[in-house]
Amino acid sequence: MAVSMRDLDPSFQGAGQKAYPYFHNIKHDEDVISFLFISTSFIFLPSLTVFSGIEIWRIENFHPVPIPKSSYGKFFTGDSYVVLKVSSVVDALTTALKSGALRHDIHYWLGKDTSQDEAGTAAIKTVELDAALGGRAVQYREVQGHETEKFLSYFKPCIMPQEGGVASGFKHAEAEEHMTRLYVCKGKHVVHVPFARSSLNHDDIFILDTKSKIFQFNGSNSSIQERAKALEVVQYIKDTYHDGKCEIAAIEDGKLMADAETGEFWGFFGGFAPLPRKTANDEAKSTDVPTRLFRIEKGQAEPIEADSLTRELLDTNRCYVLDCGAEVYVWMGRNTSLDERKSGSGAAEELVRGLDCPKYHIIRVIEGFETVPFRSKFDSWPQSADVAVSEDGRGKVAALLKRQGVNVKGLLKAAPAKEEPQPYIDCTGNLQVWRVNGQEKTLLPPSDQSKFFSGDCYIFQYSYPGEDKEEYLVGSWFGKLSVQEDRDSATSQASKMVESLKFLPAQARIYEGNEPIQFFSIFQSFIVFKGGHSDGYKRYIAEKELPDETYTEEGIALFRIQGSGPENMQAIQVEPVASSLNSSYCYILHSGSSIFTWFGNLTTSEDQELVERQLDLIKPNMQSKPQKEGTESEQFWDFLGGKSEYPSQKIGRDAESDPHLFSSTFSKGDLKVTEIYNFSQDDLMTEDVFILDCHSDVFVWVGQQVDSKNKLHALTIGEKFLERDFLLEELSRQAPIYVVMEGSEPPFFTRFFTWDSAKSVMHGNSFQRKLAIVKNGGTPTLDKPKRRTPVSYGGRSTLPEKSQRSRSVSFSPERVRVRGRSPAFNALAATFENANARNLSTPPPVVRKLYPKSVTPDSAKLPSRSTAIAALTSSYEQPRRETLIPRSVKVSPETPKPKPEVNSKENSMSSRIEALTIEEDVKEGEAEDEEGLPIYPYERLKTSSTDPVTEIDVTKRETYLSSEEFREKFGMPKDAFHKLPKWKQNKLKMALQLF
Repeated sequence: MAVSMRDLDPSFQGAGQKAYPYFHNIKHDEDVISFLFISTSFIFLPSLTVFSGIEIWRIENFHPVPIPKSSYGKFFTGDSYVVLKVSSVVDALTTALKSGALRHDIHYWLGKDTSQDEAGTAAIKTVELDAALGGRAVQYREVQGHETEKFLSYFKPCIMPQEGGVASGFKHAEAEEHMTRLYVCKGKHVVHVPFARSSLNHDDIFILDTKSKIFQFNGSNSSIQERAKALEVVQYIKDTYHDGKCEIAAIEDGKLMADAETGEFWGFFGGFAPLPRKTANDEAKSTDVPTRLFRIEKGQAEPIEADSLTRELLDTNRCYVLDCGAEVYVWMGRNTSLDERKSGSGAAEELVRGLDCPKYHIIRVIEGFETVPFRSKFDSWPQSADVAVSEDGRGKVAALLKRQGVNVKGLLKAAPAKEEPQPYIDCTGNLQVWRVNGQEKTLLPPSDQSKFFSGDCYIFQYSYPGEDKEEYLVGSWFGKLSVQEDRDSATSQASKMVESLKFLPAQARIYEGNEPIQFFSIFQSFIVFKGGHSDGYKRYIAEKELPDETYTEEGIALFRIQGSGPENMQAIQVEPVASSLNSSYCYILHSGSSIFTWFGNLTTSEDQELVERQLDLIKPNMQSKPQKEGTESEQFWDFLGGKSEYPSQKIGRDAESDPHLFSSTFSKGDLKVTEIYNFSQDDLMTEDVFILDCHSDVFVWVGQQVDSKNKLHALTIGEKFLERDFLLEELSRQAPIYVVMEGSEPPFFTRFFTWDSAKSVMHGNSFQRKLAIVKNGGTPTLDKPKRRTPVSYGGRSTLPEKSQRSRSVSFSPERVRVRGRSPAFNALAATFENANARNLSTPPPVVRKLYPKSVTPDSAKLPSRSTAIAALTSSYEQPRRETLIPRSVKVSPETPKPKPEVNSKENSMSSRIEALTIEEDVKEGEAEDEEGLPIYPYERLKTSSTDPVTEIDVTKRETYLSSEEFREKFGMPKDAFHKLPKWKQNKLKMALQLF
């Protein structure tokens, strides 16, 4: 639709293109709230920034007039308004748009006393505004008292329209004396009602605003959640109309007059008297009417007769009206003119007036940008028939960001920079893994706990240090060829583990091929073999007469190597045929004693290093024959059965998208959800179950007050959500599901919120918690978190002390190298190895740096230092495999003098072996000694540097900054930084490109 700006109202010039500030502290202060809704808000996620802003016009003399910023959020009953919501998702690391263009929602709000002419003007001007923005906006008709939840979410906790309007000279009350008012809270709507006892009832919640005190009257039939939400309105009234200085009282319906505050409340109504029963009204009438489709012809709606609603009924050159009862949709084809769209909107208004249902919502959508509710009305709708989006939207975002001083270079390019997802979990914890066989499970030794089979199911329990307590993640992993019996058993046994830990751990359900980054980061090096050992799997292939392809070291096997680095690398066994190759990956092929490594032309040196690390785990001590794509030997192709075509594109995975939060009810196997727009932590009610949908992952949050029986249904709720696909986003039925318990939320869940951990450990139900905050000025009574002692299932019964938390390497004298370590270091490690003293619940991590520590005096069983050094020296004379890519190992030149220990347990072999622990990172709260380290400028240390520094520990780039530049970049001195939890350190480093 080509539209000249001369056809549009001049008030819309530059609409949606204001320069918005990056961040606001949201408070209840009127000025701050006004500022927020005028300009913008940014929801900061560690990698995604949700960019959003609002602009508002009021209709005056049939023209839209921008209202002053101080009036945002204030509406008058005699006026009509046009409200524009602008939003988009911007990647904070690459400044690249996720959606490619700004998203627009336009609402026209009609006060109950507005004239029909003003209402009609607002409807027409909304169409014009959409045209000015490029013709992609969704447009909503909002009627006072019946607004959509999306509209109300812009003005949390509520809007409270005032009497008057521009036509009446703004005859709203500005009385010097406070006027006592009575409000009723109906869902998310707040309505001013007559100040009389007859207005009260048992079903709703009422707020009585007096000069010195605000009373909240809770009808006996109201829910705890409704009462808690009403308190947010009380807080708003207190801050807005009382400058935050007045008393708050909660009155329970049916409470006797003996209570002083109850007596005071009823005194305003002339004394206590029984309340009348709420009578049925128009709101109780059913809106369950047949859906009807109309075609707009010359401004009139003509009905279309059809057996079923399908997408094919809609012509791109026409406008249509879809009557769904309480909602009426106007669908506008891409090729329709501005006048045709105005005509279609007018026809929908006439239809609503003819039905005598002025409170119905009218929603206008453009072809290619239909909402989920609209598409769901049709019996069939083609999956994502993508409409080309012009670069115009990208250009507007680039202009907005440029005004903020953001580097927008490359923003208009289609190809985004390479991104690696972050795990947001401490990877220095303790891991235990069990293989499931029917109703039994077998604990795997550390050497096998990262080696899975496609025909089996596994259970894992991971404990890791949280901010102030130990955190847990219990999960089940289903191989692609595993049988249902094992899957059900794995789920049941994992759930019992969670229940035995009093529902404190987060629980995960993971399918092979859909593993999240948290899973890979926990295991670090992960291998998936073909076949399986489960009795159920063996029976299945026998019944189907299928060959048993279970991996053997002597047979032929091809592995695809993938991952982003040593902390996240996988080897996946695939069919040993040429078509399994891919130019974007490296592979390991072995048959008997013959080993090949194949490097695709699109792989990097980092990818090739991962091959060497995985080779040490799959075929240690063996010489490989490197094969570069295009120069393979005939023997290589013979093992694969000959040459054939193969792909070159990387295997795609579902990307994380904008998060959506839903409240849920689950009864008799039926799941119902309601989306919560512009959500925050305060929307999570302790009595309910909520679902956070990120497309690639689904989180089921369970409140503390949910009963144990319903807690056990949490995983089923997640599965039902994937099955129903409420947003029609083609969710995978095998997407990871996390069950998260209130008070034990992991960082990879809380990152989607501005999180206050104190709120999740408060006493009481939702109403009691919020009442304590409102009354006490935001000082809640908290449960003091305690460090929990984990329950072990067949492994160790206790965790190591805090000083031992860095994951230790399990050494093996028979192995030449483990995960890319040099032969020299392995010789030293093997000399000190004692199998009985190892950390038996953690896999070997990547080697980065050696920190020798003191050895206790009674370490006679250990070799002397001179013996160890001799072993180290002699190892340098041993031949090395040419294809290995060893990583450097730094050895401290001097070992501190040992101190005698008093406690014999502390002198154990375990504590002495810790003297040679390869630490993943410096312990929490303990800064590494940086004396003697060279200093480099930030521009050379960041990962995107064009002149990077070499020969440094790339995991600790920040340690090479000068103290002055460190404080400038991080906003704190080095010692304060090292006291932060590890995940917070990593978050700051990522933002500065030092991670």
